[in-house]
Amino acid sequence: MKKIKLTIQGMHCASCASNIERSLKKVSGVKEVSVSLMMNKGMVEAEDNVCDEELKKAVARTGYKVINVERS
Repeated sequence: MKKIKLTIQGMHCASCASNIERSLKKVSGVKEVSVSLMMNKGMVEAEDNVCDEELKKAVARTGYKVINVERS
């Protein structure tokens, strides 16, 4: 399992954050998601085989953009 921190651009309300959470949870291999509107960050816990591009696409489907990805 990997922890992935996403910096997300464009969120302006709690509904934005919950839409992004729902979209990220649909990605195969994602186990846990938490999106913070105040910090413009998303924390994802996922299996090792989940790639950054899949996560970026999930965020893009909701109309927002990932500007940075950090893995730990």
